[in-house]
Amino acid sequence: MSGSITVAAVQAAPLDITGLPVFGRQDTITEFASDVLRVRSAVTGPALIVYPEIHLFGTGDADTLAAAAEPLDGPLIAALGEVARAADAWLVPGSVCERGENGEFFNTAPVFAPDGRLMASYRKIFPWRPFEKYTPGSSFVTVDIPDVGRLGLSICYDAWFPEVSRHLAWMGADVIVNVVKTTTEDRSQELVLARANSIVNQVFTLSVNCAGPVGKGRSILVDPEGAVLQEASGAAPDVLYQHIDFGAVAAVRERGTAGTNRMWDQFGPSDRPIELPLYQGRIDPQHWSPSNRHTN
Repeated sequence: MSGSITVAAVQAAPLDITGLPVFGRQDTITEFASDVLRVRSAVTGPALIVYPEIHLFGTGDADTLAAAAEPLDGPLIAALGEVARAADAWLVPGSVCERGENGEFFNTAPVFAPDGRLMASYRKIFPWRPFEKYTPGSSFVTVDIPDVGRLGLSICYDAWFPEVSRHLAWMGADVIVNVVKTTTEDRSQELVLARANSIVNQVFTLSVNCAGPVGKGRSILVDPEGAVLQEASGAAPDVLYQHIDFGAVAAVRERGTAGTNRMWDQFGPSDRPIELPLYQGRIDPQHWSPSNRHTN
């Protein structure tokens, strides 16, 4: 299941949330749909379009965001599905404010298929404490693009925790999509993390940040050996278009990073398990390799 697709990483400022709820403001969805179609018009063939974290929810405070949250079976998700269908593209519309089954408040990244179906949703595991008030998610999430490959989902601060990218790679992700809303001076460190997460896991990383004046921009696309495929030069609105061959992941793992390093082949079946006291768990050589790509 290794094919290719053109990725469009859209570095854009958050859309205006003036007037709540956001899902009741048809002009917000109309504006977003128009931009998605603009981006799609530049791509021939299959496309994956990715927007920044909380793109549809403006720059409001925690109370404003919480007031705009709705469940995944609400009208916002239905409207975004229609946007994906109209564009005939795989769509990650950034992340949305989700109201959970028991009233929890999640930061959630949905993925839509070209026919408009919601294929997956990921709740941010590591909110940026103490500033963000989201309820942490508790599950790693991947989603398959048929005949192309597997995406792993992460949101902003998740990239600072190597456990997230490692688990997504172990679950068979070829590409880690990290949607971001970084407004602070640590964007430079995040660029290092994007490359490092790709290097140590031999996966593509797409880190898509919001544009100025809100965000620091500098969205980046990294290959499985850590080479920068594209990077936005600054915070201005931009779209990074990149045709990605998902088969490059298997190729790098076979020949080794820089022709040498094969981390996923590190252990042999007779090696003893390594205890991980921090996690009250272990690395078991019998289960180290992500060779079974359909195990989640």
